[in-house]
Amino acid sequence: MRANCSSSAACPANISEEKLQVGLELYGNLKLVFTVASAVMMGLIMFSLGCSVDIRKLWLHIRRPWGIAVGLLCQFGLMPLTAYLLAISFSLKPVQATAVLIMGCCPGGTISNIFSFWVDGDMDLSISMTTCSTVAALGMMPLCLYFYIWSWNLEQNLTIPYQNIGISLVCLTIPVAFGVYVNYRWPKQSKIILKIGAIVGGALLVVVAVAGVVLFKGAWNSDFTLLIISFIFPLIGHLSGFLLALLTHQSWQRCRTISLETGAQNIQMCLTMLQLSFTAEQLIQMFNFPLVYGLFQLMDGFLIITAYQTYKRRRKNRHRNKNSGCAEACHKKKTTSPKETSAFLEVNEETTTTPGPSGAVALHRALEPTSHISSCN
Repeated sequence: MRANCSSSAACPANISEEKLQVGLELYGNLKLVFTVASAVMMGLIMFSLGCSVDIRKLWLHIRRPWGIAVGLLCQFGLMPLTAYLLAISFSLKPVQATAVLIMGCCPGGTISNIFSFWVDGDMDLSISMTTCSTVAALGMMPLCLYFYIWSWNLEQNLTIPYQNIGISLVCLTIPVAFGVYVNYRWPKQSKIILKIGAIVGGALLVVVAVAGVVLFKGAWNSDFTLLIISFIFPLIGHLSGFLLALLTHQSWQRCRTISLETGAQNIQMCLTMLQLSFTAEQLIQMFNFPLVYGLFQLMDGFLIITAYQTYKRRRKNRHRNKNSGCAEACHKKKTTSPKETSAFLEVNEETTTTPGPSGAVALHRALEPTSHISSCN
């Protein structure tokens, strides 16, 4: 006869339950510490990036928001449409298609500001686009979701994370505002803060990417179709944003900025909305998608930064070699040989001894070669 040990503390089943409870509490504490630490680090990084913002250029973007309008069109026009077309093309289930669409309707994330700095983008436009898209998400997210989801007959009512949007807005605007003030009052010190923040931000992105690959190994075992979508979705966002900015005659600097702002989404907001709107059984089918999207988003950003920095370095070396060759040519033209000097002196003597028009013509001919020396920039 088996003894009933349900009420005994020494029962193996109770011991395993206690260990599981302790493990869950430890996981919750570690998650809280990681969240707080990452929030503080991101606040410091946004403060340093705010040191690159010129208040006059920022006010110019606000007065003439042509670049911001193009960015918002990419964010809440192209990205939701791309998500809908991908869901239809790959014949996703309604739950999975909803996850893809929610990702497409999210505003831009702060990671795009770090990417824009490393590709010499317009930081004033980048930060103003991130702020405006976060504010516009209060109304554009439910509007876009209602417009695209009504044909899928979804049973759940989607919950918009307004609190998360507000927190993201506060965490973005306050550090940036302090950075703008520091740049206005102490411009020399702000450049040092900017360099330090950019290096720390790049290192933090590398740590997040490595930690994501190691900690979320199970995400790679998800549906292969979702893996393909999470890989091509940010690439389509970057490319479509760049092309639309190019078609609207934006500068190359703004084209790079709008491209990165379009493809980089707010992953945390997407995760929060999925947790608030779906059950645990449904989350199993969709929760890995935003995690994998975030990892591919980081990889795409690193590739774009590497390609741009390589192109920039080669162009600088080519320009340096061209300048050195041009300087040598100018030096050869400016230095005259002894024969040319003696010939010039002989002609000069002739002009002094034989006055008249012929002497003036000879003098003009003697001085003519020196007047055609080209200058090199």
